[in-house]
Amino acid sequence: MKRAIISDIHSNLEGFEAVLADIASQGITEVYCLGDIVGYGPNPRECIDLAMKCQICLLGNHDQAALFDPEGFNTGAERAIFWTRDQLEKPTDDPELQAKRWDFLGELPRHHRENALLFVHGSPRNPLNEYVFPEDIYNRRKMEKIFSLIEKYCFQGHTHVPGVFTEGLQFQTPEEAGHQYRLGGERAMFNVGSVGQPRDGDPRSCYVVLEDDLVTYRRVDYDRDKTIQKIYDIPDLDNFLGDRLREGR
Repeated sequence: MKRAIISDIHSNLEGFEAVLADIASQGITEVYCLGDIVGYGPNPRECIDLAMKCQICLLGNHDQAALFDPEGFNTGAERAIFWTRDQLEKPTDDPELQAKRWDFLGELPRHHRENALLFVHGSPRNPLNEYVFPEDIYNRRKMEKIFSLIEKYCFQGHTHVPGVFTEGLQFQTPEEAGHQYRLGGERAMFNVGSVGQPRDGDPRSCYVVLEDDLVTYRRVDYDRDKTIQKIYDIPDLDNFLGDRLREGR
C-alpha cells in the first residue's frame, strides 16, 4: 500500500494544492493528514474542503482552537485563530457546506492506529499538544517515555521540522537520511514536516510517502508570493506569518 502523509497545512491553499498535485502525479490516492488544517494562513475554508477528501484526518491544536478557545498561543497565532473562526462562521451561499465544515472539525480523532503504525499530531504521549524537537534526543527521560508508547513506528507533525527520531536517541534530518528511511530494526518516529509553514530553513512544502517498508521525504515548491500577499491583505493576520514563508522559519 502506498500512501501520502501530510501535516500542518495551516490554511495555505497554494501549498496544499501543490502537494496534492505532487501526490496525484505519483498515482497515490490514500492521503493521511495529521492535523492543523487551519491557523496562520488566509484560506481556512478552502483547505478544510480539501482535507475532507483525505482518507484519514486527525485533530491538530489549531483545529481545536478554532472550535473552542486558543490556549497557550502567542498573540499573532491567537489573532489568526479568531479570524479563522470568523471566516468559518460568516454566512455563505452554501449553509450546508458551512455546517459540514464545522461537523468535520468537531469529529476529528486525536490519533489513528494501523497495526504497528501510530499517527498523531503532537506525540504519542500527548497527541494534540506535545512538541518533540530534534534537540529532545538529549532529554533521555522524555524520549524514553515517548518511545515506550510506540509499538513500532509513529508519524507526527506539530513542530514543522521534518526528520527521523530513533529509540537509540538519534535524530536525522531528511537530508542526512538521504530523503529515505527503510523500516526495520529499532522503533522510529517520523516528523513529516509541514505543508503550509515549513520551519527547517527550506521554504518548500514537505510531506512523506509511505510505501511498504520505505518512508520517502518529498519537497514541493509553490507560489509563496501569492500566499504571502493574501496574508498581507488581511489586517487580522500578522505580516510576519507571510514573511516567514519566504525563509522556511
